[in-house]
Amino acid sequence: MAEAAWRREHVPGGQRGKRPPPEGEPAARPFREAVSAAGRYLVSHRRCLQRNCDLNFPEREYVGDTTDDHTLLWLLNHIRVGIPELIVQVRHHRHTRAYAFFVTATYESLLRGADELGLRKAVKAEFGGGTRGFSCEEDFIYENVESELRFFTSQERQSIIRFWLQNLRAKQGEALHNVRFLEDQPIIPELAARGIIQQVFPVHEQRILNRLMKSWVQAVCENQPLDDICDYFGVKIAMYFAWLGFYTSAMVYPAVFGSVLYTFTEVDQTSRDVSCVVFALFNVIWSTLFLEEWKRRGAELAYKWGTLDSPGEAVEEPRPQFRGVRRISPVTRAEEFYYPPWKRLLFQLLVSLPLCLACLVCVFLLMLGCFQLQELVLSVKGLPRLARFLPKVMLALLVSVSAEGYKKLAIWLNDMENYRLESAYEKHLIIKVVLFQFVNSYLSLFYIGFYLKDMERLKELLLVLSLSQSLERQLRAVLVPLAALRFRLLLLSLQGLLLAARAKVRAGGEPSGVACAGDRAHRAEGACAKGGVGRPQARGGMETRWVCP
Repeated sequence: MAEAAWRREHVPGGQRGKRPPPEGEPAARPFREAVSAAGRYLVSHRRCLQRNCDLNFPEREYVGDTTDDHTLLWLLNHIRVGIPELIVQVRHHRHTRAYAFFVTATYESLLRGADELGLRKAVKAEFGGGTRGFSCEEDFIYENVESELRFFTSQERQSIIRFWLQNLRAKQGEALHNVRFLEDQPIIPELAARGIIQQVFPVHEQRILNRLMKSWVQAVCENQPLDDICDYFGVKIAMYFAWLGFYTSAMVYPAVFGSVLYTFTEVDQTSRDVSCVVFALFNVIWSTLFLEEWKRRGAELAYKWGTLDSPGEAVEEPRPQFRGVRRISPVTRAEEFYYPPWKRLLFQLLVSLPLCLACLVCVFLLMLGCFQLQELVLSVKGLPRLARFLPKVMLALLVSVSAEGYKKLAIWLNDMENYRLESAYEKHLIIKVVLFQFVNSYLSLFYIGFYLKDMERLKELLLVLSLSQSLERQLRAVLVPLAALRFRLLLLSLQGLLLAARAKVRAGGEPSGVACAGDRAHRAEGACAKGGVGRPQARGGMETRWVCP
């Protein structure tokens, strides 16, 4: 049974106000107002849900509209009826004015979900070992199935609940406000695409994060805990960091060989040419061995994590953002959205292609402008040596800024082209971005190396581009998110202080403050895990816990 914990408001004089309404009496106020008023009495998330909360999706509040009650109850009722295995708790955040649905499930429900999802789990040695798809009928053959805490990892629990939420489907003729659903259309992705649901994300477990911080982030000269990363973040993230660590380790060989070769190279041009040829041959052999060794290492990890022979999706769902005219499918005879291919082709020829070519031309002109500025700087006598690098630094900044701008343009063009499947959307987005990134990043190097044939300028430009891009990645990955988080926490703190000050002013101006405060304290109803209304259960002192019936 899930619980929602509420804290009563302290009332001077020891009075608590009116008693809550009887159990059989219906709530007098709408559901939205109940959750909003009770939001200030919520205790911390760690105390309330502990390890059970897996997914959280805030829902926007329609300010000045009366449709909040209908939206919340409609979605909560569909989750309760469509996915009876889920346990849902509703909370309201007063600072962000957002409603959150905390979703979890019991261990028995997760086992049934693993059977539906075909989750691969390790088999006990006496039953043959290896991995196979989970089956509730033969649950005794799997390792650690007796332990609720050890059988499912955090990522597996989240995958099961996400699978249920993604497969919550609408019936024929269902609608929410101006959103009309097709028959058997997924509800959650469609509401997220329309902006009614802001986001769906898993909630972190601080205990596991602290352990990963010690064994992964703070560890020096130690192997990455890839199994722990896979258990918490999933196979895709773990495979990325496995490749990153393998690539970093493999780079030691060309670094050592290049350093030794550079040390024993003579100053004459013939010796330098021979060293370049030898190092190029070494890199060709090294890259071939690196790719083959990574294939083997990747296959080992995929087998270990149960994804080596996992089947692909038989039928790919349409993108929630896909729009078109409604029609009856000639294949399935079901209602679907249809977008004529000639419209997409016309947009590609008249809009996408000209804009992409215009961006490439602009990049080329900006590069020529930086080279002309470089020539102007070199022609001036008496300038310090660092001044020679200013045009190159400007070129590096232009490369980064133009890449970000074009990426946003490519996403907009892809959205306007309106692809039905996510695979087609990603394929065309990759084509646009990779084409521009290649021209944007390497055009200046090809121009200097093959047209101007100035090796010294090529070395300087390559050094500046490499250092600037590395610095940009570090700033974007570490400093910018940290600064944004600090700024957001500061804003929330200021909002909290402002609300507290307003509450003190209001309390001082009310002549009957005791009765009003007590009345407000008992006007909070609890949102049940299954969508009903909670009943109060006394805990003593200043605290009341609302337990779902």
